[in-house]
Amino acid sequence: MASLEKTIPGSGKTLSNEAYHRRNAWRRRATLLLLASPALAWFLAFMLWPLGNMFYISTTKWGSINGVKQFIFLNNFSRMLHDPKIAIALQNTGTQIVAEILIIIPCAFMLGFFLSLRMRGYRILRTIYFSPAMISVAALAMIFLGMYRPDGMINTLLNSVGLSSLAFPWLGNKSTALAALTAIDVWGGIGFNSVLFFAALSNLPEELYEAAMLDGAGYWTIMWRIAFPLMLDFVAVVTTLQFLYVLSGAAQNVILLTGGGPGTATFTIGYYLYDQAFLSGRLGYSQAIGVLIFFTGIVVILLIRRLSSRFSY
Repeated sequence: MASLEKTIPGSGKTLSNEAYHRRNAWRRRATLLLLASPALAWFLAFMLWPLGNMFYISTTKWGSINGVKQFIFLNNFSRMLHDPKIAIALQNTGTQIVAEILIIIPCAFMLGFFLSLRMRGYRILRTIYFSPAMISVAALAMIFLGMYRPDGMINTLLNSVGLSSLAFPWLGNKSTALAALTAIDVWGGIGFNSVLFFAALSNLPEELYEAAMLDGAGYWTIMWRIAFPLMLDFVAVVTTLQFLYVLSGAAQNVILLTGGGPGTATFTIGYYLYDQAFLSGRLGYSQAIGVLIFFTGIVVILLIRRLSSRFSY
């Protein structure tokens, strides 16, 4: 019968098989905790603490950085329920999110699939597609401001081909301002996300494509019937990232180009947070909006994950 005792190296002591494995498991956990402690400390200091502080500030009335905080419990959230600007901001943000996801994700996936085929010149195209991500936000805003001006490139081109009726002050017209801002994100998002899809699609075995081609499938069928279902989890990740960017990060274009106008045409929830915090001096209320954004993000992320897990292989 095999011995149920093991000798601990370097100690001369023997332990039962169960005690030996229990001791090893404890050592592995201690080692893992030791190795993870720097990252854990960083997470606690720069993620959980600011997040907790956001929840605390959302329960206060605070007018300025040097001002005195007054605890008002849930009054800021009660105010949000009767704030008509919240509904407008959420509607504009929802419109922007749906439009960008429906355009960016399919187009980026198709470009990423094309790059993954590694046809001649794909390295140059990959660099070109990624180049919008290397342009600063301010520079990008100036580029599109020049294009959207009444005498800018877009209207000049429309006038030159006899389509003057389609020329608008794109950022100054209520019916076109939000679409104009969305187009900026689409222009940059397709190229950036296509490179992400290229990296993920490159890991799929080539034998899948070869077998499909032997059965008579074309690239379009392979892309949507084989590659896309296999990449559904990654598609969910990219969709989540794009959603989070529009929910909070896309406000930078609103700040630089429209200031929420004309009227409330480009008034998004991210811009409303900025407006309350830095323009209106309502820091407590701005963080209540931040809490709304946080929980909205959590709910939609869980929904995306649920849908992707339901339809993935």
